[in-house]
Amino acid sequence: MDLEAAMRKSVDAALRTFNTIRTGRANASLLDKISVEYYGAETPLKSLASLTTPDSQTIQIQPFDQSSLGLIEKAIATSDLGLTCNNDGKVIRINIPPLTEDRRKELCKIAARYAEEGKVALRNNRRDGIDRIKKREKDGELSEDQSRDEQDHVQKLTDRFIAELEKHLSEKEAEILKV
Repeated sequence: MDLEAAMRKSVDAALRTFNTIRTGRANASLLDKISVEYYGAETPLKSLASLTTPDSQTIQIQPFDQSSLGLIEKAIATSDLGLTCNNDGKVIRINIPPLTEDRRKELCKIAARYAEEGKVALRNNRRDGIDRIKKREKDGELSEDQSRDEQDHVQKLTDRFIAELEKHLSEKEAEILKV
């Protein structure tokens, strides 16, 4: 497997988890991790309903099947998002309250934790890449100098992706802290 592609996937996965963090405005991706028990199977919320943001403080959920309305409401209520649903019998509306300063700081810590998980994944990719290089050197496919050069390349690649992840983290923190 191409090491650069694996590292790109790790950064992309971290970015997707960043999108699940609340900023001060409504964003349908907040609900990406929600799955609903629907006819005995865990089903992602976005497969059961259309998610829209009619304004900056509201997420609207329009189920494709009206009978799933209560199940969707229950799944959101039991999630760790701390959001309250308003069900009018046809659609569910979630009002996104403005964030307090303490909550913003807490969300920044969560973002930093997600970034650290991304860095761990990148370091694991680096370790796997270096192990493959060392094995090739041991098998006689590479000279010692070639092996060292390739290991340096792997380290530079890792540093580049970690820097990219740090940049995305600082952007996310700025977005969270913006009032």
